[in-house]
Amino acid sequence: MDVRRRPIKHQSPPRSVKSQSTGELLKPHNQPKASDALPLPLYLTNGVFFTIFFSVMYFLLHRWREKIRNSVPLHVVTLSELAALVSLIASVIYLLGFFGIDFVQSIIRPSPDSWDIEDDNSEQLMINDDKPVKPCGQALVPHIMPTAEVEKIAVEKKKPPPTIEHTSEEDEEIVNMVVTGKVPSYALESKLGDSKRAAAIRREALQRITGKSLSGLPLEGFDYDSILGQCCEMPVGYIQIPVGIAGPLLLNGAEFSVPMATTEGCLVASTNRGCKAIYVSGGATCMLLRDGMTRAPVVRFGSAKRAAELKQFLEDPLNFDTLAVIFNKSSRFGRLQSIRCAIAGKNLYIRFCCSTGDAMGMNMVSKGVQNVLDFLQSDFPDMDVMGISGNYCSDKKPAAVNWIEGRGKSVVCEAVIKEDVVQKVLKTSVAALVELNMLKNLTGSAMAGALGGFNAHASNIVSAVYLATGQDPAQNVESSHCITMMEPVNGGKDLHVSVTMPSIEVGTVGGGTQLASQSACLNLLGVKGASKDEPGSNSRVLATIVAGSVLAGELSLMSAIAAGQLVKSHMKYNRSTRDMSKLTST
Repeated sequence: MDVRRRPIKHQSPPRSVKSQSTGELLKPHNQPKASDALPLPLYLTNGVFFTIFFSVMYFLLHRWREKIRNSVPLHVVTLSELAALVSLIASVIYLLGFFGIDFVQSIIRPSPDSWDIEDDNSEQLMINDDKPVKPCGQALVPHIMPTAEVEKIAVEKKKPPPTIEHTSEEDEEIVNMVVTGKVPSYALESKLGDSKRAAAIRREALQRITGKSLSGLPLEGFDYDSILGQCCEMPVGYIQIPVGIAGPLLLNGAEFSVPMATTEGCLVASTNRGCKAIYVSGGATCMLLRDGMTRAPVVRFGSAKRAAELKQFLEDPLNFDTLAVIFNKSSRFGRLQSIRCAIAGKNLYIRFCCSTGDAMGMNMVSKGVQNVLDFLQSDFPDMDVMGISGNYCSDKKPAAVNWIEGRGKSVVCEAVIKEDVVQKVLKTSVAALVELNMLKNLTGSAMAGALGGFNAHASNIVSAVYLATGQDPAQNVESSHCITMMEPVNGGKDLHVSVTMPSIEVGTVGGGTQLASQSACLNLLGVKGASKDEPGSNSRVLATIVAGSVLAGELSLMSAIAAGQLVKSHMKYNRSTRDMSKLTST
């Protein structure tokens, strides 16, 4: 039915009615528009206000940058800045009015003084006062829906999305396209919109291209959406690594059941024995010495003199606060701690160190470093940034700078093992352990020219815990830097054992920590996700657990070697009795 309000006498004729789509909100006549702000054509008015907006924003940003560089408080406003702010507010009001007028009218109920409604025939009719009219109810207010309709939509939203069935013919066609190179393998997820289906098709195409079977590599039972764009590209399955539990590890008065993902027999059993020795001796104590992730870009100048000038500028304490403000704006948790520089000719290596909360923090510190480099470019325009990482960090490589300065969490962990525990649990003596540690971990490592490797097998435990908790396994390189010390105490009856680890790199958020299995292991340790009470405390606790587990592993392995049990135990627990040749896939 066509409805139009009867025109009042002595008024101008009604405007022509524009067609409206079904369900569109009715708009009253003669509403002011934002484009009426200037007596100019619409495109000129828009152009003027856009120009004012971007010009003022550029001016204010430039002024704020100068204030930061000169350590001037941002709230100190000059007359020109005040005028710019007024212009900015005016332009924002105009732009919001121009682009937001339809939105505002869509949420405000239109005035009942004038309504425009058309039917399919576009005929304009008048309501006669003498004819009864059925109540229109919600017909005049289309943005109000009947209760039944609302409930129906709510039920529909709760229903799971329909599953799209794909025929084998469709998948076969896509596999052939991947094999022939018509569809790149890396683009399957984006083209299909189904991560698991993409993995299955990629897997089949790979088997046909190589002629090798992947039947032993599982495909089902994994959430491929969870790794898309963050953990792994072009997946064809997943690896199964058994997870064992060592413990309880009594550390700083708390008990932890330590998950260890490994395929090495005896490792979990040996670490578990070390945990038992520590537990019955009263537990271990662990202290955090430092907490800071590093990134070291390399920049080049035309002369060594200019490189030295930048070094002096960066290491000047008077400039640190300014650089920290620039660095810290990249993250809520990243806070610049120190800057150390090293020169090699015309090249300058700048090692930034910052706290990173509960994240391992490589991406966080890299963003902060980029901000500082952009800031320095104005004062040192002849500076060429050769790389955001110049290997002075140093990441995933054994390096003396990490051994000396530390990277990530620097931790020391100690325990006093009672004499009877050494004899009954570890099956050796205090004197034998002390002598072996001196000959093997200290003298032997020095003879080998070891860098951070003054231990028995710290990397074994670090790798196993890292795999179980979703850490970066490649960072086992520097995270396993460890020196193990043993000495007799209490008149030579008891054993004092300690491990010092200067560069444990762990996090409880980001990367592989958010995968289901790894997240479950973090939850077992009570350090899942970010700490709400104290940012960074979960990752620090995880670092102490790693060090405490290494302490247990060192204690048990050294005891096995001292007692001559190493070969015997490995022959018993690290050898399979099954005929593996019958299980080998073709």
